[in-house]
Amino acid sequence: MKIIIASLCAIGASAFAPSSNNVKTTSLNAVNWQPDQSAFAYGLPGSLDPAPEFDPLGLAKDQSLETLKKWREAETQHGRVAMLAFIGLLITEEPIAFHPLFEQNEQDIGPAIRHLDEVRATTPIFFEIFALFIGALEVNRALIGWKSPDEAKFQELNDSYYPGDVNFDPLGLKPDDAQEFFEMSTKEIQHGRVAMLATAGIIAQELTNGKEIFVNLGLTADKFDPSSVPLQFGSVV
Repeated sequence: MKIIIASLCAIGASAFAPSSNNVKTTSLNAVNWQPDQSAFAYGLPGSLDPAPEFDPLGLAKDQSLETLKKWREAETQHGRVAMLAFIGLLITEEPIAFHPLFEQNEQDIGPAIRHLDEVRATTPIFFEIFALFIGALEVNRALIGWKSPDEAKFQELNDSYYPGDVNFDPLGLKPDDAQEFFEMSTKEIQHGRVAMLATAGIIAQELTNGKEIFVNLGLTADKFDPSSVPLQFGSVV
């Protein structure tokens, strides 16, 4: 299951594309975004009640459009990975424990933070293959979104590139209507933000006591035997 989840994380990291209100539809069935100099963060989606224009530290103040586009690109990609990671953390642990590729009989291989131990022990070449796969996806994203280093300064986005829009929409979920597209983008960003916090919280909790998240919540029994996994670590405090 970890191979499936990891692959989905890589593919899903290029899933949808944000936009804004001041837009026009192109022949590519995409929505082009035009920056609004008078709006918060140039009118990028993501501002939502009850805390619109949330920037308590003033990080976005006086920043250039290029800088904010880079930040939104990073936020969008991390949010997408975090949403998939959050699902992966839940479904691969008790009581669901859906990880058929690495489950031996009825063995519980414990909290999700230990599952890569099993992968490394049983299929070590997976990491080399996965690194090449991720590298290919990132090269594709760079070719679509970034200017060539020969033509511009380092890490400069293409003027026509919208953060996160790498033309990956195999299910045709991207709306044609500009307003619907803006709303979908805002939802994606907000869900990604929550997922980043939730995933970080689950990982921190499991690192603290080595127990699966539903076990911590008292919703399932603790069946994990740490001695059953290939790699052993010191006792958890």
